[in-house]
Amino acid sequence: MRFDLRQTLHAGVAALALTAGSLAHAAWPSDAPINVTVGFAPGGSTDVMVRTLAPFIAKHLGDNASLVIQNRPGASGELAINSVMRAKPDGYSLVIVNLPGYFFVPMYRKSSYTTRDLTLLARVVSDPTIMVTRKDGKLSDLKQVLAALKAAPGSISAGHNGLGTNGHLAMARLEGAAGVKFNAIPYNGTAQQKTALASSTLDIAYLAASEVPDPENEATPVRLLAQFTKEKVQRIAGVPSTFELGLPVEMTAERGFAAPNGVPAPVLARLERAIQAAMKDPEYLKAARNDAPFLSFLGGADWTRQIEQDIRAYEAIARTLPKE
Repeated sequence: MRFDLRQTLHAGVAALALTAGSLAHAAWPSDAPINVTVGFAPGGSTDVMVRTLAPFIAKHLGDNASLVIQNRPGASGELAINSVMRAKPDGYSLVIVNLPGYFFVPMYRKSSYTTRDLTLLARVVSDPTIMVTRKDGKLSDLKQVLAALKAAPGSISAGHNGLGTNGHLAMARLEGAAGVKFNAIPYNGTAQQKTALASSTLDIAYLAASEVPDPENEATPVRLLAQFTKEKVQRIAGVPSTFELGLPVEMTAERGFAAPNGVPAPVLARLERAIQAAMKDPEYLKAARNDAPFLSFLGGADWTRQIEQDIRAYEAIARTLPKE
C-alpha cells in the first residue's frame, strides 16, 4: 500500500478539527450536572424551593443542562457554604445561601467563611417575617403586645429559630425600636414553634410568611399580629406592618444562589439569566405554590450591595451577643 504523507496529514487535521468541535459542543453546561448544595435537611422550605426551581433553570440554560441537589445540613448552613467555596470555580458547584444568617453568623461567632468567600449569583425569594399567636389566645394586636411588655418586661414569651435567624433579628430590632423586652425562647425549627403555640407554652412565634400560607387552617389556627415590612405583602395585606405602626423595623428571610469565587463572568451571567427566566416561567409559577407570592429576583451585584448595607445595620446587635 502506498503511503501518502499529505493524505495522512489532512486526515490528522480533520481529526483534530472534529475533536475540537466535540470539545466545544461539550462545553459548559452540557457535559456534567450542576451541583447545588443546600445547607438544610430535605423537605424544608429552602430544599423545596430549590428542587421546584431547578428543572426550570436547566430548561432555560439549554444545552442538555441538569441540576442535582445535595443536602449538607448543619451549623446554620456553614457546612454547605464551606464545601462549595472551596470547589472548583467552573460553574458546576453552587450553594444556596439564606439571609440574614449567611452574613450574620460570621458577625457574632468564629466561622469558616466570610461573605467575601462566595460570589452571589441571584436572589430568588424575599419572605417577610411575621409575628403570630394562637387565634384563640389573649393577644389581639401588636399594640397590646407592646403595652403588656412595657408594663411587665419579659411577660410575653416569643420564639425564634435560633441566633442569627430572621425571627431572632426581627425580635431584637423590635425590642430596640419599641424599648421592650420579650422572654425569648430559641427553637430548632418552625415545627417546634408551632407545637409550642398549639400547647399554649409559647405566646408568640416569629416565622416567615410562607410558613403560614393559610392561618385559619393551621393545625391550631393562628392570628397574624404584624408583618415586618415597609410595603405590605399582597397576600397578607390585611395584617398591619411595623412601619405603619410607627416602628421602622424590616426583616425578611431571603434565599438565593451563590458560587465559588473565580467562576468566569460569562458563566455567571448565563446562570443569572437562566434563574431570572426560570422565575418568570408560567409553569414554574404554577409549581411554586407557597413561594410564589414572595418571589423577588435580584441579580448578584445588586444583592451584594444590599448585603453590604445590611451588615452595617446589624453590627450593633452582634455586639450584644455572647461570643461563641
